[in-house]
Amino acid sequence: MLLKSTFTPLFTVIPTKTKPLKFSRFTISNALTQQCPQPARQNASSSTSLLLFHKLPPTSAYIHLPFCRKRCHYCDFPIIALGSSCSTPKNANNDPRISNYIETICREIKATKLNSSNSPPLQTVFFGGGTPSLVPPQLVSSVLDSLSSKFGVCNDAEISMEMDPGTFDATAMKELMNLGVNRVSLGVQAFQEELLKACGRAHGVDEVFEAVEMVKSCGVENWSVDLISSLPHQTPSMWEESLRLTIQAQPTHVSVYDLQVEKDTKFGGLYSPGEFPLPSENQSAEFYRMASRMLSDAGYDHYEISSYCKSGYRCKHNSTYWKNKSFYAFGLGSASYINGVRFSRPRRLKEYMSYVQNLEDEVMKNCTEYGSTIDAKDLAMDVIMLSLRTSDGLDLKSFKEAFGDSVMLSICEVFRPHVESGHMICLDEQRRNFEADEFISEKAGFLRLSDPDGFLVSNELISLAFGAIAP
Repeated sequence: MLLKSTFTPLFTVIPTKTKPLKFSRFTISNALTQQCPQPARQNASSSTSLLLFHKLPPTSAYIHLPFCRKRCHYCDFPIIALGSSCSTPKNANNDPRISNYIETICREIKATKLNSSNSPPLQTVFFGGGTPSLVPPQLVSSVLDSLSSKFGVCNDAEISMEMDPGTFDATAMKELMNLGVNRVSLGVQAFQEELLKACGRAHGVDEVFEAVEMVKSCGVENWSVDLISSLPHQTPSMWEESLRLTIQAQPTHVSVYDLQVEKDTKFGGLYSPGEFPLPSENQSAEFYRMASRMLSDAGYDHYEISSYCKSGYRCKHNSTYWKNKSFYAFGLGSASYINGVRFSRPRRLKEYMSYVQNLEDEVMKNCTEYGSTIDAKDLAMDVIMLSLRTSDGLDLKSFKEAFGDSVMLSICEVFRPHVESGHMICLDEQRRNFEADEFISEKAGFLRLSDPDGFLVSNELISLAFGAIAP
């Protein structure tokens, strides 16, 4: 999914599409011979890392594959609708729209300039969309070859792909696994036929169960189920059923997104947030609480506002976003973050192709050539916003060392009432809870939002922090 540039509480579809970046087998076996190096500056002070994370060379890449069978009613992402005739990679084998686009992405990768001759290899690659599973494996291989040639890819890299039910078979799945794809994000969204149809999804419930069995039978160990709550006419019993069936499927990861009604979508023309047939704000909050309770009871760690996982299965690629690290992005409408600069590519295909041609002709700057001096206040706000999305929370010691005592104390003062109310939790350096009256002290190590009530008011609390930093 594309990472959305704006912050929405609970449910950024990263990214989520946020919310929102892929070689022949021979190439992989030769190019991925090195283990990932230890993260740069691992022995440096935590404050230095906090201030310079965004300046370190990227080790992640997002690839946008925009092809879908049709546009879902809630989707405002840049996509290319292929029609029902291209329902599987086999059917799409000879579609020039796909092959031409893949060629263009490979050209963009090749034209990207490296800031250093010893840039580290990629540790994560994420194919988002769109529906990447519609792209034939041999074309996915071309993208991975290009990434390997330009950047190098660790032999233990996390390579994720979004896949929709009904768009792949066991043969395609195994071919992708042979290419190095080792993590699947399955776009289920709901387990009710009527909800899938109401959303304009191209798959049905039978295809959901078939896809789940296919992923498991092919031996994919690391896989996620994506669900959407607060859909039109969705009831608590429907939501409970979707959560229960997800838990029964035993994925290692679950992403739960609340429906965002965007103005330039079919839903945007039909519905207003909070009004029937959409759930009220209170009903949406109950959906969120239900997900938190059921998934936690089933052994999933609620490690990020919209993300749950079994032990050891956090999405490494998305963690790049939450840690404010740099990352490459390639493809239609994708946004990279390099040297502290967020750079978005054109959302229209013709303009994107012209952009790539201009890169090759060197008539415009490469995204890696931009530099910026980020205002300390802006960086502090980024760190707070992204840190509080996660269960790890805000590292207060590192924050104080990076931004100073006065800024840290201002944040603590504005958050003190919410620690007392239980919407925020203060932890010592061993991540043990301690009393609210000891909040502003040398004992304070981390500050996080409580689950689920703190996460539910994340926007309000983060806005308070912004006001304290930049009144």
